[in-house]
Amino acid sequence: MAAALAGRLGRGELRGSGEVAAATAGLLRRIVANGRWSTAGELLELIRAESRRVIAAEPSETTVGNIIRRVMKIVREEYSRLRGRGEEGDQDSLHKLLTSGGQSEDLSETLAPLRTNVIEAVNELLLELDGIQDNISVQALEHIHSNEVIMTLGRSAAVEAFLREAARKRSFQVIVAEGAPYCQGHDLATSLAAAGIETTVITDAAIFAVMSRVNKVIIGTKTILANGGLRAVIGAHTLALAARHHSTPLIVCAAMYKLCPQFPNEENTVHKFVSPQEVLPFTEGEILCKVSAYCPVFDYVPPELITLFISNIGGNAPSYIYRLMSELYNPDDHQL
Repeated sequence: MAAALAGRLGRGELRGSGEVAAATAGLLRRIVANGRWSTAGELLELIRAESRRVIAAEPSETTVGNIIRRVMKIVREEYSRLRGRGEEGDQDSLHKLLTSGGQSEDLSETLAPLRTNVIEAVNELLLELDGIQDNISVQALEHIHSNEVIMTLGRSAAVEAFLREAARKRSFQVIVAEGAPYCQGHDLATSLAAAGIETTVITDAAIFAVMSRVNKVIIGTKTILANGGLRAVIGAHTLALAARHHSTPLIVCAAMYKLCPQFPNEENTVHKFVSPQEVLPFTEGEILCKVSAYCPVFDYVPPELITLFISNIGGNAPSYIYRLMSELYNPDDHQL
C-alpha cells in the first residue's frame, strides 16, 4: 500500500502540501481498514513500518510524517477512550509534559470497536483537510485593512487564498518578491492581478529598499519547526530580516499539518539542494569549471523574526507552538 504513495512522491506527482496530506491520510485509512492487527500497539507498529517506506521516498516532505503522527495520536486517543480514560492528557501542564518522558502506555489490550472508531476519526481528519484553506482565508479581514501595502514572497496557495478573500471587501496593494531562481512570484502576481488586486513584482534584491513602504509581510511556509521557526522558501530569511529592521509585522499562513516536531539543529531538517542550472546554466562552461555552485531550496527563519502564525485553528504566537505540538502529537511518536 505504501509503495504506490512512495512512488508518487518520488516522481513529484503530488503538487503542494495539501495533496500530500490528503494522500497520506488516505493511505493510513486503508492501512487501518485492511491491515492485519488486533491491538493498538500492533497498529502503531504497522503504521510505523509502512510510514518509513513513504518518508524515505522524499525525506524533505515533512507533511507525510506530520499526518502519520496525527493519525497515531488518534489511535492512542481512541484506545484510551474505549478503555474509559477519556482525553485527560490534553490538559496536562507544561511541567507534566516535560517530566512524562519514558512512561509508555500499555497498548496490548484487544478492543473490537477500535478499528471502526479509528476509521471514523481518520475520515473526520480528511474532512478537516478539505476545509483547511477556507478556515485560514476566512480570517483575512481581521488582518488586512484598506489601503495597506502587503508584501509576500514566491507563491503559496494559502497566501493566495488569504489575499483573494481579503480583496472581496478591501482595497489594498500587494508587492510580490519574485522568489528566484524559480520566480514563482510571477505566477502569483498574474493570479492576483486577474482577481483585480493591484500587484507589483520586484526582484529579491529590492526587498530591503521597498520594505519601508510595507505595512505587513504575509508569507507561507513548507514546515513549522518545533521551536516556532520556519523552513520556508529560499529568500524568506532575507525578507524576515528586512521586516524586523523596519518593524514590519511578519505573518505566516500555514495549516496545522505543517507543524513538525523537529528542531532546526537536527540533521537534514532545513537543507535540500537542487541543480544550480537556473542560476548558472550549463552553457556557462568556462565559469562552471572554476566554481562550486550551491542552490538551496529552503531557508531557516528563526522564531524571533515571526509576529504571528495564522492556521486553520486561529492565530498563535511562535511561543505557543509547544502547546499545539502536545495537542496534535504524542511525544512517543516524534521519532517514527
